[in-house]
Amino acid sequence: MGIFFVVLAGLLASISNFCMRRSIDSGGSSKAYLVVQLTFSLLVMILLGPVRTGDYTWSWPPVWIGLFGGVFFGLLMWGLGKSLEHGPPGLTFAALNSSTVAPAIVMTLLFGSLFGHSYSLTNGLGSSIVVLGLVWAGWTSQRNENRPIWLFYIGLIIIVHTIFLAFLQWWALILKPGLPPSALLPFHLSSEHIQWFMPAVLFTGAAFQWVVYIAKRHRLPKGSEVYFGILGGITNGACTFFLILAPQVGAAWENAMIFPIFSVSIILICNAWAQIIYSERVNWWANGLCVAGLIVGTIAWQSL
Repeated sequence: MGIFFVVLAGLLASISNFCMRRSIDSGGSSKAYLVVQLTFSLLVMILLGPVRTGDYTWSWPPVWIGLFGGVFFGLLMWGLGKSLEHGPPGLTFAALNSSTVAPAIVMTLLFGSLFGHSYSLTNGLGSSIVVLGLVWAGWTSQRNENRPIWLFYIGLIIIVHTIFLAFLQWWALILKPGLPPSALLPFHLSSEHIQWFMPAVLFTGAAFQWVVYIAKRHRLPKGSEVYFGILGGITNGACTFFLILAPQVGAAWENAMIFPIFSVSIILICNAWAQIIYSERVNWWANGLCVAGLIVGTIAWQSL
């Protein structure tokens, strides 16, 4: 079930990326788009959380944990924007998506199979193939005069992205009863009354973008930025909902490659609309290599 949710999240993220592309094509800026998008993502998250369940109970522990995780989410979006300003977008997104193989390794090192996180040689081989495919797909011969600055922000978003995704898997462990004692799991939360966790994550991310936008821009968002930002916010909010839900419902054999599947699904769908709508040249061989890496990874899941 976890894989189904991350594929669905990848589809929604691809639609959100398309909305950003359309907003920029209409003369908008990524900063204004992100402000509108994350604001409406927060509203969607409230609808999918407390409103959907009818549970409006306010519990501080999930809120504080969500606000803490939202700091990494906001920092990630800021670092991604800075990376795109100073370097080639293809390699930037390739590096970002390649970092999705790291959380499984981090969780295995910190917790291990007793907590549902294992990492086999086949998982590692599959992940390595995925990384090669993503870098190949995003490779460009374009010169980059700001390479040192770009490399700094690339390193930043790789680290922050890894921490944020590992944080989501750690949150899933906090909610699972019956786990062995661990210093890294100092408490356990019931799955009840946690509906404000996800809105708290988005609230911090949206607040971060508002601060950046107000500090850098002195105008209201344009109509096109608002329109596409709302559409992107709806899909991004739903994407985040399923992305956070996936580790909570995923089986142990899904944990090693759950986020790489998310990234590859985004790459495949985004490349499809880029070629169909914008007639862009797409390296489908590299995309095929990503898919091959996922297939290799699934061999370990099913113990074939």
